[in-house]
Amino acid sequence: MLSIQSSVAYGHAGNSSAVFPLQRLGVDTWPVNTVAFSNHSGYGVWRGTVFEAAQVADVITGVGERGVFPNLDAVLSGYQGAPEIAEVILDAVAKVKASNSRAVYCADPVIGDRGRGVYVRPGIAELMRDRIIPAADITTPNQFELELLTGSAVGSLEELLEAVDTLRARGPRIVLVTSVEVLDPSDETISMVAADDTGAYVVTTPKLEMNVVAGSGDATTSMFLGRLLQSGMDVPDALAKVASSIFGILDHTRRTGSGEMEVVAAQDVIANPPLEFAVDRLR
Repeated sequence: MLSIQSSVAYGHAGNSSAVFPLQRLGVDTWPVNTVAFSNHSGYGVWRGTVFEAAQVADVITGVGERGVFPNLDAVLSGYQGAPEIAEVILDAVAKVKASNSRAVYCADPVIGDRGRGVYVRPGIAELMRDRIIPAADITTPNQFELELLTGSAVGSLEELLEAVDTLRARGPRIVLVTSVEVLDPSDETISMVAADDTGAYVVTTPKLEMNVVAGSGDATTSMFLGRLLQSGMDVPDALAKVASSIFGILDHTRRTGSGEMEVVAAQDVIANPPLEFAVDRLR
């Protein structure tokens, strides 16, 4: 798998959150970094470099020159800070798919979330909607991003499924919606909903009382994609396993009081979650 994302030296975000879970699942992953920062920007201060699009493209070209594109089964992308990077990613997807028609493109359309609103540069949300989503086979918005991408207000299960159908009609055959809160008025649980041609499915976990940690969305997307590849694109199975794994990682993080996800310390729950939450069919 080729994973084209940002990276940080300290903590977990972008490739620094996505690559290790994939490797722990046994998925060989080649990271291509779009930035190299000391830490994620949530700290308010960071150091490092944003790579030019030409530099990122050059790394991908070098990987391709090894003759390995026919062996790639997926391309993964996350946060995209500029339109030029998006074009590099889309070009890489086209080249990989030309070498292996079975390869899939999974795009995490990072735009923002509830409480923080939109935190990407102006124009990125439209770029995700108009360029990235139509090219993706799999996409993993949170509920806030789903609403922005579809122009839909999601206040009920019916509205959520309508928005998912709208997004799937634009290109992706598999949609995973994370941070779904409309299914529980008590605010004690949180859900993920996934849909493909076979139906729509939901998994619900207790909502943990903890501070928000960066990178959980990146890890969720990577593990969902990894599980799909391992299960032959079985959405319910992938959904159950990723929900169980990310809950285990976050629960371990909560218990340690760490300000960063304890991905390495909790690695056993990535490959072998000790408990598996049930998946229910919605339709």
